[in-house]
Amino acid sequence: MWKLNFSSGILGMCKGLIGKKLGMISIYTPEGVQVPVTVVQAGPCVVTQVKTNETDNYNALQLGFNEKTKNVTKPLKGHFEKSGGKCFYKINEFPVENPGEYEAGQEVRLDIFEVGEKVSVSGISKGRGFGGTVKRHGFSRGPVTHGSRNVRKPGSAGTSATPGRVVKGKKMPGQHGNKRVSVQKIQIVDILPEENIVFLKGSVPGCTNGYLEIKKAQY
Repeated sequence: MWKLNFSSGILGMCKGLIGKKLGMISIYTPEGVQVPVTVVQAGPCVVTQVKTNETDNYNALQLGFNEKTKNVTKPLKGHFEKSGGKCFYKINEFPVENPGEYEAGQEVRLDIFEVGEKVSVSGISKGRGFGGTVKRHGFSRGPVTHGSRNVRKPGSAGTSATPGRVVKGKKMPGQHGNKRVSVQKIQIVDILPEENIVFLKGSVPGCTNGYLEIKKAQY
């Protein structure tokens, strides 16, 4: 698994792909070392729009992933008709060095990555609802003996007479998770180009079947 290598070719100019998290498994290296990996279905992504400096003041590719057949609004239908008529659940933009090499409707696949390469992975973390300070921020508990009633309460939050208010940014109970999270320098352990599957070392943000953005680590 560790010796596969794919040349980037003409599509190597694209900086990333959209993927879907399928879950986690363990694999073993030829030396017998167990490695936890996240299995991600990455692509194929379809170029839905090519943006250039002349028209949009920046170079980028708008990619679509996971074809959608129902509940598509008319404005999106008109937009997708320019790239072949297929509609998608997920759309993201990725920088590209030479947008002239691409055209609407073209597919971008996993051959832009190589085994051993390190990438940046972004996604929406698992939503855990309203959480207290112990669960949300890792605060310590209070004493549980001698009649204490302050076991998991956050305690005092004020600042006495000066400035006499709660300081902005104070760690307090609130919404836990369901935020965009990026993890840097995730190593690609293996690539299965025929199945559009990539194995990423360790864990990545999000729940099973959640969408991810896999980007080259250069940016």
